[in-house]
Amino acid sequence: MNTADQYLKVIYLLQQVADEPAATGAIADALDVSPASANEMVGKLANQDLATHEKYKGVTLTDRGTERARTALETYCIIERFLVSVLDVEAFRTEANQLQSVIDETVANRLDMLVDRRSECPDCFLPEEDKCVYLDCSGND
Repeated sequence: MNTADQYLKVIYLLQQVADEPAATGAIADALDVSPASANEMVGKLANQDLATHEKYKGVTLTDRGTERARTALETYCIIERFLVSVLDVEAFRTEANQLQSVIDETVANRLDMLVDRRSECPDCFLPEEDKCVYLDCSGND
């Protein structure tokens, strides 16, 4: 998953929570980047027909952007599930966020074979709680 995919995932989740376009400030905050960096990437996503950006209204994903964001979220969920169920990593969210930019599709597919991911993924992800409803992370955070 590359940086663009991380942005797409964040925009997708912000849209899910607010049910409206994602504010660039919220995107910057979620990714811990400057607003200028967020604006630059949003422009690149718009140029690739993955998002639309209306000044003062926010960012909305196109159908292509939504599809790619859902794939990115699925990969993130695979990483989280692997870290929790196989490696028993306590700070799995922090680790998953760091790993998501370096795990490619091949590695994600191989990790997916090792974890018990539900078929409804990524729809089982609760953006308000930043977790999968089925992920048993008792004792981890």
